[in-house]
Amino acid sequence: MQHIIDRFISYVTVDTESDPNSESTPSTKKQWDLANKLVEELKQIGLEEVTIDENAYIMATLPSNVDFEVPTIGFVSHFDTSPDFSGANVKPQIVKDYDGKDIVLNKELNIVLSPAYFDDLLQYKGQTIITTDGTTLLGADDKAGITEIVSAMEHLIKNPDIKHGRIRIGFTPDEEIGRGAHKFDVAKFNADWAYTMDGSQIGELEYENFNAAGVKLTFNGKSVHPGYAKGKMINSVLLANKFISKLPQKEVPEKTTGYEGFFHVNHITGSIEATEVQMIIRDHSMKKFKKRKKFIKSLAKKFNKKYAEKFGSDIVQCTIDDQYYNMREKVEPVMHIVDIAEKAMKELNIKPLIKAIRGGTDGSQLSYMGLPCPNIFAGGHNFHGKYEYVPVESMVKATEVIVKIAEITAERAKNGKI
Repeated sequence: MQHIIDRFISYVTVDTESDPNSESTPSTKKQWDLANKLVEELKQIGLEEVTIDENAYIMATLPSNVDFEVPTIGFVSHFDTSPDFSGANVKPQIVKDYDGKDIVLNKELNIVLSPAYFDDLLQYKGQTIITTDGTTLLGADDKAGITEIVSAMEHLIKNPDIKHGRIRIGFTPDEEIGRGAHKFDVAKFNADWAYTMDGSQIGELEYENFNAAGVKLTFNGKSVHPGYAKGKMINSVLLANKFISKLPQKEVPEKTTGYEGFFHVNHITGSIEATEVQMIIRDHSMKKFKKRKKFIKSLAKKFNKKYAEKFGSDIVQCTIDDQYYNMREKVEPVMHIVDIAEKAMKELNIKPLIKAIRGGTDGSQLSYMGLPCPNIFAGGHNFHGKYEYVPVESMVKATEVIVKIAEITAERAKNGKI
């Protein structure tokens, strides 16, 4: 277990925050720091065909150790962290034998991780938990996944008695800004199917996710001295506020669950002359997803019509870009890949929690690129913020699941069941 702790901490203490406003890949130069470190580590543990391309996509191979044909499987994780909260100077704290009480993350700032608010904590009583110090995110999303994949490959290399087919692993940049799979070379990866190790609590197994789009709204105004502004000034900040007030108030992340979709305003910058609003649209149903996009466009059209005469041109510009789609359509025809992961968990006494992701993973896009790719738990909780934590035992179990999937795949291939 200590080996996994040390590996995980060596990853999370490297700042890899991505930047949605950058057009480069990776979106931040600092992602190269961990990417290059990973390449060297993969070579050191004995993987073959270790490559990193000009966009920092990493791939490597563990060759088959059997003399019969086995489908090539893959495991994928991302090394960037979310720009929603700082990932610089991460100082992990290790809480051994968690007693089920409040965990003080930062005494000076009075930041407490409490099971009274985050009740998932209680299921890890008695375990070792890694937390933040309350000033940064942790980075378990998805450096826990990377830790598990590397550790599983190392275990298979050191234990050749465990029979497996050819295994490919891939690490990507920029997943947190929706671009993790954009430049992933599926043909080069050359796997029959793969799994992203990017879920949350132990047992999660997911092959459904949101359909997702990003929205950029730019509101235009006219600045006039406030003392003489009557009938002349158009305040773009107030326009943006009025637009936001027209969104369904109950269809926001904090008031939805399960298969319920939402509109989420996540960034606003502006002045009287111009205000930019960024938001995301999410829905599991493609029909409802399209309806949500149509609603935003029609609302923008109404604003432009209302202010056309006064402003002289469109007062709001609306751009909607699809980000990823529900992978269910691509995974259902090959459900045996989900069955294998479910069987692996059950053999390890892990209760599979098969549910829809209220988000997306690289696997969402990869599935539509020809690589069916369900998602498996990596163990972390409370992603993208200072309350993020990961139980070490969950990372250990995720590592074991990877090994078991490889073993079951080979066994089924040998028995002609794939």
